[in-house]
Amino acid sequence: MFESLSQKLQNITAKMRGSARVTEADIKAMMKEIRMALLEADVNYSVVKEFVADMSEKCKGADVMKSLTPGQQIVKIVHESLVELLGQTSSKLAVSPSGFTVIMLYGLQGAGKTTTAAKLANILKKNGKRPLLLSLDVHRPAAAKQLEVLAQKIDVPSFIMPEEKDPIVIAKAGIERAKYLLCDTLLVDTAGRMTVDDEMMDELIKIGEFVKPHEKLLVVDAMIGQEAVAVAQSFEERIGLDGFIMTKLDGDARGGAALSIRKMTGKPIKYICVGEKIENIEEFYPNRMADRILGMGDVLSLIEKAQQTIDEEEAAKSVERMLSNTFNMDDLLSQFEQIKKMGSMKDVLGMIPGAAGKIKEEDIDDKIIDTNMAIIRSMTKKERRVPNILNASRRKRIAAGSGTTVQQVNQLIRQYEQTSEMMKKFTKMGKGKKGFGKMPGMGGFGKGMPGGLGGFPGLGGKGKFPF
Repeated sequence: MFESLSQKLQNITAKMRGSARVTEADIKAMMKEIRMALLEADVNYSVVKEFVADMSEKCKGADVMKSLTPGQQIVKIVHESLVELLGQTSSKLAVSPSGFTVIMLYGLQGAGKTTTAAKLANILKKNGKRPLLLSLDVHRPAAAKQLEVLAQKIDVPSFIMPEEKDPIVIAKAGIERAKYLLCDTLLVDTAGRMTVDDEMMDELIKIGEFVKPHEKLLVVDAMIGQEAVAVAQSFEERIGLDGFIMTKLDGDARGGAALSIRKMTGKPIKYICVGEKIENIEEFYPNRMADRILGMGDVLSLIEKAQQTIDEEEAAKSVERMLSNTFNMDDLLSQFEQIKKMGSMKDVLGMIPGAAGKIKEEDIDDKIIDTNMAIIRSMTKKERRVPNILNASRRKRIAAGSGTTVQQVNQLIRQYEQTSEMMKKFTKMGKGKKGFGKMPGMGGFGKGMPGGLGGFPGLGGKGKFPF
């Protein structure tokens, strides 16, 4: 997410952070670098011009020039300016006082609108809502079926009429179905086009007049850069939007759309999608995003992600077994499974303060978790419960069964033994559960975080990460 821009801004601010004295020439040089970084990230030129001018004036202010730590003051200004550019505060979805809220999704073909509808329904369901997914895409028959399949996957009701060609007829029947099922939120997936055209707009306006949405969201593909801003402006002029959902921010998107769209339209980004899985959607917080871009981490989002994906009951069992020195390979497998639910290790590491920029991309390999899970699953039940019996012949058999090498098996067992030894030392210290959240290798993020997240035991090959 914003990888290229983030790396450049981190390098720029790192130069200033420890400066005890800053001149106007230093500020001018830094602003030039920031301007180039933003333009290369495909941020709109007028946005860059205004952003850099405002930030330059703030950096030249008396608070900075007379400060005892001018470098840190400048980093603070860059951070605050990014937050302001991204929208300052998060924007919640509108909720109808009547108890029945209609959310309408718009977007071009390929933006990920149908998948995003299911992702949004899933997050609403987790927040206690009762959504129904309605497909009004009468131009792409596969879209309706896709929405139905996704709805079944997340156990949310859906309504489609693949043979019907009038979206108003489908909308009327869909609303009735939602109310019959006592749903409180209707998520409407509309048709898209390859480009914005009058025929599409007229159809969407007609549907909007009938369903009367409380929230009109445009699903925007972050990978199309400044073109996303042009699309957003077209929809805003013809339909009037309430906000955006940015998709594909996990790809090679340079970030220009996200940094330009709020300033150019005045409408907020409400959610971002950072992967293809149903769970890969996050509420958008400008301050947290600014933290990530500048390498300051995003602990709050990391904790929320952990709370949403990790089975607390299973995690509690692992805690008890660790404290009683009965932690075994089954527990380690459970931890790997829960860590994997949180998404790619690269994204997780990017949320940890101090980790961004310090860990090389080649040192992060999500396949290591899959490899270690395969090794453990190739063990017998007894071997998982009593790892001490894993002699040379057993290790050779496990390597063959998991498609790995004996060296990889030995490496996992060695890391398991190191983790177990650490648990024993901790237990002897007599701190009990009270200090468990801050335990070395446990991540230090408190309740809900999987054991081993901080040190990533079993991620293999290159030692534990330096945080």
